[in-house]
Amino acid sequence: MADYADLPVAHNRSLVELGAQTRERLLDTAEGLFAEFGFAAASVRDITSAAGCNLAAVNYHFRGKKNLYEEVFRRRFAELRERRIASLRDGTQPARSLEEILEAFAAAFLEPLVTADRGRMFLALIAREMLDPQLPVDLLKKEFIEPVQEVLIEALIANAPGLTPQSARLCALGIVGQLLLIAQRKGRAWFDPTWEAGLPPLHEIVAHVARFSASGARACAGAE
Repeated sequence: MADYADLPVAHNRSLVELGAQTRERLLDTAEGLFAEFGFAAASVRDITSAAGCNLAAVNYHFRGKKNLYEEVFRRRFAELRERRIASLRDGTQPARSLEEILEAFAAAFLEPLVTADRGRMFLALIAREMLDPQLPVDLLKKEFIEPVQEVLIEALIANAPGLTPQSARLCALGIVGQLLLIAQRKGRAWFDPTWEAGLPPLHEIVAHVARFSASGARACAGAE
């Protein structure tokens, strides 16, 4: 005989699962439309229609379009932040050289952005945000840039003896600057393949950035 007492629990669980699926579908759809058209031009009606939801779904899950936009960024910032930090702190690896650490970091930085459509779409979304800022001023800095930067600085100091915190911070800025330029150029290749002309394969770029940056960090440490 069926235990009907369990039916309400199972029903509630199904509703929660459906709600979570709807929320993720809205985020995925909104990310694509915001990247393609920008915040202002991508309407709630457009987003809910493409996601197969009713208009009230955005207010129910996010309390409005602006919060939906912010959550799109928060979700992607969290994914990329944790991947980059893990590359610097991977405890499953034996002791690694500075070159190996920076190569893992460079790969974790670039691969999600330039080897998959979703990453390239996120680069387009970032470009849209730069043209028409909608995010809170400190969201990018506090939730993404600073947490990764501090772990990168720790790794540089630990593996380039003599490097001061100030020099390590400058080295970290230089490393990230290189990677951002590469990501930007490869990201543009999504729209115009000529932007990628002359660039070596990604694994060669990653290895070069690691060698160049490790040598620079050691030179700075020796100059202290």
